[in-house]
Order: sequence, then C-alpha cells, then structure tokens
Amino acid sequence: MKPVALVLDTNVFMSAIFFAGLPGKILEAWRDGFVRLVVSKEILREYREVANRMRKDFPAVDASAWLSYMEENAMMVEAPPLSERVCADPDDDMFLACAKAARAMFVCSGDKALLATSGWCGIEVLKPRDFVQRYLLN
Repeated sequence: MKPVALVLDTNVFMSAIFFAGLPGKILEAWRDGFVRLVVSKEILREYREVANRMRKDFPAVDASAWLSYMEENAMMVEAPPLSERVCADPDDDMFLACAKAARAMFVCSGDKALLATSGWCGIEVLKPRDFVQRYLLN
C-alpha cells in the first residue's frame, strides 16, 4: 500500500517531538514507512525556529535529531505562495501551499483556522486523533 502523503502543521510536529501522544504516533508511522511527510523550505524554517524557542522551556528535549531526519527523509517541495489568502491566519497558508504543490490530500493540524479550510482544493485538514484513527489504526 502506498504511504499517505501528509503535511504536518508546526504545532503537531512540535507536539510529536516534545510530548509524543498521537502526534508522536504519526512521526513513528512516517519513520516506519506508512506515512510520507511533505515539507517546504518555509515549513522547515518555522519548525527550526519554534524548536529553538521551545528548547528554552524544555532543555531535556533535543529536537535536532528529528529535524535532521526531516531534512533528509521528508519529501521536499517548492511551494509558491498561494495566489489568494485561504486561511483566516495567513501564516497557515504555507501548509496548504505545500500540500497543493505536493498533491498531498492531507494536512494534520489542531489549529481551528486551518481546520476550517478543510476541503479547499481537495485537501482534507484533520486533527491528529482523526488522522491516526482513520489511517493508522486500520
């Protein structure tokens, strides 16, 4: 079975690294080949910036291994900015742009503004719990 292509918003990726839980299961599924994570340069830059900020509050957690793994193993796409704003939070449009550029059907997010865009250009935005239940527990 072909892995599901998925874009993770920053909060889901950081939750996976710093707190495990259901977002952690998504990273494990990616590492094990069941999910294909897709990123753009802009998303990777935001992941790094947020991880560096979080390191101050969680010094025992080192996100660098996951960030390096992401750089080496995720599908990197060139994701030009969207021609029009889609999300109420314009900073979140980069996740939709990445999914669109990769022809990925899914974005995983807990962000209400991003969840509200679900269905745009055929891209479904799912909470981590919904993604895990639908695609990883079958």
